[in-house]
Amino acid sequence: MQKFTTLTGIVAYLPMINVDTDMIIPKQYLKTIKRTGLGTGLFAELRYDEAGQPLADFVLHKPPYDKAAILITGENFGCGSSREHAPWALLDFGISCIVAPSFADIFYNNCFKNGILPITLPQAEIDKLIDDASRGANAVLTVDLEAQEIRGPDGGAIHFDIDPFRKRCLMEGLDDIGLTMEKADAIAAFEQASRVQRPWS
Repeated sequence: MQKFTTLTGIVAYLPMINVDTDMIIPKQYLKTIKRTGLGTGLFAELRYDEAGQPLADFVLHKPPYDKAAILITGENFGCGSSREHAPWALLDFGISCIVAPSFADIFYNNCFKNGILPITLPQAEIDKLIDDASRGANAVLTVDLEAQEIRGPDGGAIHFDIDPFRKRCLMEGLDDIGLTMEKADAIAAFEQASRVQRPWS
């Protein structure tokens, strides 16, 4: 998993609540187990018409938001089914930080397991970030995970909270496999001792 330390990038605003995982990545894109190539299907039903042509009014088709690395959205983002393809699609598009008033629990956990930083903020703070996001070419934010701050183009900073363990995992690029491999020496020692104590097993 790629490490997340500091991210500076374009921020896009999706003014919707209860965005479920089927809206993030529709079911027809779930035939693959690969984590690449799903970015084209991100928000497909919002981004394309029935003929598959881009809808020019959708935010991720408008410059500079088509290069967004940070997404600001509404309450209960990621609700619905537990499909891990949802964070895969966001990452493949280039979005590695999502800011919302609240997230669905399973989606929230899946973000951390895939290198995405989900940040929960009060609506008043989000409104300030939305103002930054409306500035077109100047819609750039810096997310500093070490300092737990979001810094805007005017120099202002917003603090956010995060669980210390999840923070370490993101900063060190540790997914579930990486966390297991941290214990590789202890696992090997246990297996060696087990073979001596139980040679029949």
